[in-house]
Amino acid sequence: MPPQSKVIITCAVTGSIHTPSMSPHLPVTPQEIADAAIGACEAGAAIIHLHARDPVTGKPDQRPEAFAAFLPAIKKGCDAVVNLTTGGSPYMSVQERIQPSITFKPEVASMNMGTMGFGLFGMLDRFKEFKHAWEREYLEGSKNLVFRNTYGDIETALKEMSSNDTRYEFECYDTAHLYNLKHFVDRGLVKPPYFVQTVFGLLGGIGSHPDDVMHMKRTADRLFGSDYRWSVLGAGAAQMKVAAMAAAMGGNVRVGLEDSLWIGKGRLAESNSQQVRKVREILEGLGLEIATPAEARAILQLKGKDRVAF
Repeated sequence: MPPQSKVIITCAVTGSIHTPSMSPHLPVTPQEIADAAIGACEAGAAIIHLHARDPVTGKPDQRPEAFAAFLPAIKKGCDAVVNLTTGGSPYMSVQERIQPSITFKPEVASMNMGTMGFGLFGMLDRFKEFKHAWEREYLEGSKNLVFRNTYGDIETALKEMSSNDTRYEFECYDTAHLYNLKHFVDRGLVKPPYFVQTVFGLLGGIGSHPDDVMHMKRTADRLFGSDYRWSVLGAGAAQMKVAAMAAAMGGNVRVGLEDSLWIGKGRLAESNSQQVRKVREILEGLGLEIATPAEARAILQLKGKDRVAF
């Protein structure tokens, strides 16, 4: 596979980690999610990673109907590659989590590559008051949460979605997840190029120290050689530091309010597009060029937006 000449920016606009009381800028309603996605694309994001939420309470909602409320508007409003979550919320079953991707047949779907702890309770040290009862319970419950992604779960998801020519953003939170991906590569259940998203700084996964970034890159290089495209996301304060380091080593980057609510120390990001613009400034300051959605499709060998079901 030839070297990649341009950097793909992914923007994850809402996610299921942060709760509505943490930031007034977190998209919750279908209109807010659609506007955030289109704005992020206009700012330079080639891929938009999407979750859905209850429009009243902001609770994660993985029903296909919840995604149907904003997917057509995003497709009409911009050319971005749509990447649907199969992670949903750590409290959901795999069958619940994969339904939107089965229904809408996106170009890309995320794929969590291992069972893990998913510790969100540390955010209770910063955030004390919540508008909705579910928020505190959601965070406190993560002390005893096991985010289930068994080999059987992953195999089920791959088999049910691959017939739609959907490709995957393989979310790898630790070294073992890279080896899990290699297991499915060896079994012939996925095909190159593998889009490997290494995740840094979430409690339950690998940290965000530069040595951790280097270790994940070296391991992926050894396991997948030239058959993969590397991307990174850093959680919280690590977002831009990890992006800058990885980009300098030839990686792609992910930003967005799913991963961090902040634009600087003690300063809430006012939009997803603000984070996209900031990481774009970093990348262009390094002399790197930003991939358009069409270029991202070519780099990742995607099927095209005309073959999705929304």
